[in-house]
Amino acid sequence: MAKVLLAGESWISAVVDHKGYDAFPHTQVHIGCARLLEALAAEGHEVTHLRSHDVAADFPLTLEELGAYDVVILSDIGANSLLLPPQVFEEGLRAPNRLKLLREWVDGGGGLMMAGGYLSFQGFQAKANYHDTAVEEVLPVTILPYDDRVETPEGVEGVVTDADHPITAGLDATWPAILGYQKLTPRDDARVLAEVEGRPLLAVREYGKGRTLAYASDISPHWAPEEFMAWPGYAHLFGRSVDWLAGA
Repeated sequence: MAKVLLAGESWISAVVDHKGYDAFPHTQVHIGCARLLEALAAEGHEVTHLRSHDVAADFPLTLEELGAYDVVILSDIGANSLLLPPQVFEEGLRAPNRLKLLREWVDGGGGLMMAGGYLSFQGFQAKANYHDTAVEEVLPVTILPYDDRVETPEGVEGVVTDADHPITAGLDATWPAILGYQKLTPRDDARVLAEVEGRPLLAVREYGKGRTLAYASDISPHWAPEEFMAWPGYAHLFGRSVDWLAGA
């Protein structure tokens, strides 16, 4: 069992319904990672989910706090949420750079995963903004300096390119279709385990005493449609990813 901190994968929508003369504003919190949380729990992992709007205030600020976890997953959460805790943004006080903190934590033995999405890697209109950061430095891929999304509404299938790795061993050679992904470039010392349209879909790397993993698509809609999340390999893929990142 690994202790996992999953940061991101939630959002708040604010909607105004207009009914004739009257308008009714309302808000709703959406959790995008419910299926992943179920899958990781079924694989025996203990997951703490830090919702996107809590990341700035509550993501660990010290190595000691990060040391409570074996694996950190960043999914659909931009670099600003990590770089700007309230004491910096609201009070103008100094605080640790949590991107550099993650690099140090990985170097000392931590396992870091980034999953794709509109606020992952470089993301929608480059707003995720992980290019040329300490997090990019440890990942098995390099990140484009501009919007790196590829939308594939027709559906494209991932293909295993390395079936000898513990993560992909026993998985189907071809995966159910996904509806989008990020354009990433593997590093020379990365191991690409699966590709989509000739680009890395799943890549891993050892960095210092730690391990990192990049999954170029989403773990939830819209890029991960129901057919992908209902696939028996879904839990295997991400459960084994956590196992490997934790050093198993």
